[in-house]
Amino acid sequence: MSRRVLNISSTTVGPFEEELKYNFSKTLADRKITVSPKTIETLQLNVTRLCNQACLHCHVDASPKRKEHMDLRTINRCLEILAEFEQIKNIDITGGAPELNPHFDYLVLEARKLGKHVMSRHNLTVTLDGNPVTGESKAYLPEFYAEHQVEVVSSLPYYQEYFTDKQRGRGVFSKSIESLKLLNEQGYGKENNGLQLNLVYNPAGAFLPAGQDCLEKDFKKELLQKYGIHFNHLFIITNMPIHRFRQQLQRLGNYEEYLDKLVNAFNPEAAEGIMCRSLLSVSYDGRIFDCDFNQMLDMQVKNGKLSTVFNFNYDDLMTRQIEFASHCFGCTAGAGSSCGGEIT
Repeated sequence: MSRRVLNISSTTVGPFEEELKYNFSKTLADRKITVSPKTIETLQLNVTRLCNQACLHCHVDASPKRKEHMDLRTINRCLEILAEFEQIKNIDITGGAPELNPHFDYLVLEARKLGKHVMSRHNLTVTLDGNPVTGESKAYLPEFYAEHQVEVVSSLPYYQEYFTDKQRGRGVFSKSIESLKLLNEQGYGKENNGLQLNLVYNPAGAFLPAGQDCLEKDFKKELLQKYGIHFNHLFIITNMPIHRFRQQLQRLGNYEEYLDKLVNAFNPEAAEGIMCRSLLSVSYDGRIFDCDFNQMLDMQVKNGKLSTVFNFNYDDLMTRQIEFASHCFGCTAGAGSSCGGEIT
């Protein structure tokens, strides 16, 4: 497939734009849609690439073999930024399995002292598996999360064992159920107690997800009836055609077909609300990106200079041009997709 880079003044074209029909920037320009930063409400930190799993759809390419960790110097700089800017209300900690960063507990404790809302992208099974490198137990996590009022966001591809294990590995579903029960024992998933447990659904193949409301009702009904499990919300996230998922699509010969689905489902309303307008993503080494997906494609924020947490300038970042590429169609297909589920 040929690649073309177009000169479009209204937006910055990322280095991964493909042929014309997959050019996200041109789609915005043709529809006279301007997408620029509105605020920086969330700082999303990717603190490690290490994970106890190696899921087929993982855009981070995380696995038990990865060694990258955010060091204490970088974590402390992120905490300084959170302390300086009251408008950054949320810290979204992700990985890999973020709990496998040796400074994870410290980061949570210090962010909570600053009054920030802390979210952890928790894969559930790490509670039972522990650290795949050191063997360190993570059985304390449910109690730790509850004590510090951490919002837990956990992937569960489906409420049936077959589909979950197909995407995430044999035995993952049963471990996930056990871990969810441990979170429920701490009060997670119950109404009006401040302990938010939200699940994430990714389709298991090359198709767009169903509607979030309907699927959430199905998940709640099935998990409660079969396992007695409660949770608050289900977030629907479209699989992005990058890294492992892209490789899978290419092996099956339907990469272009999947991109066509995303392009044909483009929703202007979703484009107005994409998460890069209110979020910044920080890599383990402190580089700044418009989103976690751009981070994995090394599309670092440039606003006269490459942006990092060590040269962080709020005003400059608010005037940056957001980097786009063909994978951005995944965020604007149908009802849209973000780290918090549907956009529209």
